[in-house]
Amino acid sequence: MLTLGALAFASPWVLAALLGLPLLWLLLRVTPPAPRVARFPAIRLLRGLEPREETPDAAPWWLLLLRLAMAALAVLALARPLLNADEGLSGEGPVTIVVDDDWAAGRDWPRRAAAMEALVERAGRRGREVVLMPTAGFDPREGPSVRPLPAGRALDLARAMEPKPWPARLGELAEALEADPPPEGGDIVWLSNGVADPGEAEAIEILRRRGGLTVVAHDGRGPRIALAPDNSGGAAAVEVARPAAGPAAPVAVRAVARDGRVLARTAGAFAAGERRARLEFRLPAELRNDIGRIEVEGEAAGGVALLDDGFARRSVGLVAESGFRGAQPLLDELHYLEGALAPFAEVTRGRLEELLASGVSATILADSGALPEVERVRLAKWIEAGGALIRFAGPKLAAAGLAGGGRAAEALSPVRLRAGDRTLGGALSWSRPLAITGFAPDGPLAGMDAWGEATVRRQVLAEPSVDLAERTWARLSDGTPIVTGRPMGRGWLVLFHTTASPEWSDLALSGLFVDMLRRLVGLGSGGAVRTKRAGALAPLETLDGFGRLGPPPATAGAWSPAPDGAEPSAGPGLPPGYYGTEASRRAFNLSIDPDALAPQPAPPPGVAARTFAGPAETDLAPFLLLAAFALFLADFVATMALRGYLPVRRAGGRAAAAALLALALAGAAGAPRPAAAQTMERPGDAFALEATLETRLAYVIVGDEAVDRVSQAGLASLSDALARRTAVEPGPPMGVDLEADELAFFALLYWPVPPGHPPLSDEAARRVNAFMRNGGAILFDTRDRFESAGGAGGSGMRRLRELGRSLEIPALAPAPPGHVLTRAFYLLDEFPGRYAGGAVWVRDDRDAAGAGEVTPVILGGHDWSGAWARGADGGFAFPVVPGGEAQREYAFRFGVNLVMYALTGKYKADQVHVPSILERLGQ
Repeated sequence: MLTLGALAFASPWVLAALLGLPLLWLLLRVTPPAPRVARFPAIRLLRGLEPREETPDAAPWWLLLLRLAMAALAVLALARPLLNADEGLSGEGPVTIVVDDDWAAGRDWPRRAAAMEALVERAGRRGREVVLMPTAGFDPREGPSVRPLPAGRALDLARAMEPKPWPARLGELAEALEADPPPEGGDIVWLSNGVADPGEAEAIEILRRRGGLTVVAHDGRGPRIALAPDNSGGAAAVEVARPAAGPAAPVAVRAVARDGRVLARTAGAFAAGERRARLEFRLPAELRNDIGRIEVEGEAAGGVALLDDGFARRSVGLVAESGFRGAQPLLDELHYLEGALAPFAEVTRGRLEELLASGVSATILADSGALPEVERVRLAKWIEAGGALIRFAGPKLAAAGLAGGGRAAEALSPVRLRAGDRTLGGALSWSRPLAITGFAPDGPLAGMDAWGEATVRRQVLAEPSVDLAERTWARLSDGTPIVTGRPMGRGWLVLFHTTASPEWSDLALSGLFVDMLRRLVGLGSGGAVRTKRAGALAPLETLDGFGRLGPPPATAGAWSPAPDGAEPSAGPGLPPGYYGTEASRRAFNLSIDPDALAPQPAPPPGVAARTFAGPAETDLAPFLLLAAFALFLADFVATMALRGYLPVRRAGGRAAAAALLALALAGAAGAPRPAAAQTMERPGDAFALEATLETRLAYVIVGDEAVDRVSQAGLASLSDALARRTAVEPGPPMGVDLEADELAFFALLYWPVPPGHPPLSDEAARRVNAFMRNGGAILFDTRDRFESAGGAGGSGMRRLRELGRSLEIPALAPAPPGHVLTRAFYLLDEFPGRYAGGAVWVRDDRDAAGAGEVTPVILGGHDWSGAWARGADGGFAFPVVPGGEAQREYAFRFGVNLVMYALTGKYKADQVHVPSILERLGQ
C-alpha cells in the first residue's frame, strides 16, 4: 500500500502502467487518422484542383493529449486511490475493535456498522489481523473472544453483527480482559454508545495498558428511553428521559396497537435544563386499551415500552338498584368504592343484569345477603367466562346464615362462612382492632405494603377447612382471613370479610384499599394472575436491537415474574418482549433506570478521542472513472468530426475540436452542478399555474410535520373519492402558506388547528380575511372532539379563539336541520369524522345580510382528515370511533357534500335532489 499524505493507493502496482504512456504517445503519433470519405460528383472535377490544406499524416496533438489523459485516469482509477486512508491506525500488531452493540447503539447502527467495516478493511489492506469484541452480543458462558481473526473473516462477522436489546456487559468484558488481554502493540478502537455503562472505566484502563486506545464517541444527542406509561387519568401519559439536561429539544411518541396500527402520535419537547418530558395521548378509553406498545420516534429498543393487560383501563360495575347517588354519600358503601376505583378504572353504577350485559370486566357487590337463584346462575356463568366478582361482607351477609358448605357455595362465596360476625374492640370487649399485616406470597396481593394504617373492628369469619389456607390472600395480625378468593372457570371470586365503608374497618379510608382493588380488578376478563403460581412463562415474542417484535431467539429462556416487582435485568437468556401465551401474555421491558442514565464521561488522559463525524475514507476510483468516461465521449465526438460525420466546417474544425477538448477537461475537473435556468417567470407564477390548471383542494400548512402530512393524505383520499363519485376531477391537493401564497385560487381551505399552532402575522390575517370576504370557505378542524374542558372547549378550540382575534369570523351557530351541507350531494343528518358527535358550526343565517351566500366558516372538532387519510400501503391510517367503517363512509360523504357546497353554493339546495323528490312524490 502506497501512502502520500492523506492520499493512499490500495493497489499501487497498477501505477507502473503510467510508464507506458510515452510508448502510447508514440503509437498514437505514428498511426494516421482514418481516411476521410467524400462524395465525387463529376460536376466538381474543375473545382478544388488546388487543395487548400494537406491531409495530415498523424493524429492532431490535442487528440493525442486527450487520449493520454484518458489512459492516465483509467490507470489511476485501477490503482484504487483512497483519501484519508488508514485514519486512526498507526500500529503494526492486530487491530482490536470494541463495539458497543447494546440497546443504546440501535438508533444509529448503520453509521456504527459502516465505521466498523471501514476499520476492518483498513486493517486487511495492511495485512493485519482483527479482534472483534462486542460488549453485549457475546456468549455469556464463554465470554468475549480475544482471538485474532483474518480480516476477511472479521469482515463477515462485522457485517452479520446487529445491536442487542439489553445493556452492555462491561463487567464481564473487564473480567475477560484481565484473564486474557488482547495482544500488545496493536491499535485498539472503541466504538462507544454515548452513555455511561457500569464497568466502563475498568475496561478502558485495561485496554489502555495494552496499546494505543482510541474512543470513537457519539457526536449527537444521547438515546432517549420510554418509561412505563400511566393510564390512570383521563389520558394515557408517558414520560421520555434523556441522559443529560440540555437545551430544549423536540420529541415525538407513537401509540401502536397490538396488530401494528398507529393509533395516535403526539409531539412535545424537553424543557431547557430538564431530563424528562411528559406526553399524553388523548384517546377514548376503548382506543387506549388497544395500545400494545409505546414508541419514541427515532429510537430503537430503548424507546419501546411494551404493554399488556395490566395497562388496560378496566371497566368495573358497581351493583346498585339505580345510578342515583343519595344526598348522604358518606353513608353509601359505593361512594368509597367509586372513589378508590376512579383513578384507574371506568366505573359504572347499575343493576346487575345491565352491568353484565355491558361487558364489564369486574363486578363489585357490596354487602348483600343470599342472592336470588336467577342472579346466582347469571353471575356464575359470567365468572366462568372470565369475569371477576368482588364481594364485601357486612350486616346483611352476617345475618344471612350462610354457614355450611352447600349454602356457602350457593351464595357465591370463595370459602364457607360462619353465622354472625366477630367484633374486635369496643366498650364491652377485651380485644382490640387488628391490623392487616400479612399477604399470601403466592396470591394476587403478594408483596404489597400493608401501610400500617388499616385496622379492622368487625369481620365475618371463615369456617376452618382443608383449602382455607390456599384461598386466603390477606390476613389480620391474629391470622384470621380478611380477603379470600378462588378461581371459577376462567374468572375469579373474591370476598372481603369486612365492609367497603368505614362502618367495620378503616380499610376504605386507606391507600391500601386503592392498591388492593387495583390488583383484584385486573383479574377480570381473563386478566393474567400475576402470582408465583403462574410459574415460568415461555417467550412468545421478543424485541431485537432495533425495537422490532419477532420470534424469540434460541437463547431465550423462560421468565418467572416476581410478585414483589423486583424483576431480573434483560440479557441474552431473557430478552425483553412478551412471555406467556396468546390468550394471556405478559410484557417484560428493558426497564432502564432513568436516574442511572448518564452521558459517557470524557476519556482519561492517554486515550485519544474522536467522533463518528471525523474525516471518512473516500474511494476516488469512481470519480476518476467518470472523468475518463467523459474524456472518452469527447474523443468520440472529436473523431467523428475529423472523419466528416459531423456538420463541422473545415475552416472552423480545429477551433471546434479545441472547444470540445476544453469542454471535456472542464467537465472532468469539476463535478457537474445543476444549472439554474433563467426564465421570465415572476415569483409565484409556478404556484399560480399549478393551482389554476386543475381544480385542487387546499390545506393550510401549520408547521407541524405530522399534522401537515395527515392533511395532505386526507385531502388526497377525498380527491380520489370525488373523482370516483362525482363529476369533479380534482388534482393532487396543495398546501398553502398563509404568509406567502395567494388564496384566491381555491374555493375551499381545510385548516387544522393543533394546540401548538403558530400565531398569525398581520399579512396572513389580511390574506385570510380577504379570502373569506371574496366568497371562499374555510373548514376549521380543531380535532379535539374527545377532550373535556368544560365550556371552553378542547385545546384546539382554545387555540382557535386566540387566532380568531385577528380574523373576521362571523357569528356562528350549529348547522340547522335542512342546511345545504346536509343535501349538497348526499342526504345527511350528521357530519362525523374520525370522531362522531358534537355540533358543526356554520354562519348564523338568521342575519339577513348573508343569508344567500356560502358560509365562509365551517367549524368542528371531528378530525375529518384523519378519517379520510390513507397510509403508504393504501389502507386507512387511523381508526374511527365509535362507528367504525360505516362512520368513515359518512365522513367521506360529508367531504363530498362540503366540496360540492363550496363549488356550487346554494344552487344545490334546490336542484340536486329534484329527481329523487319527484320519484318519492310519485310513490
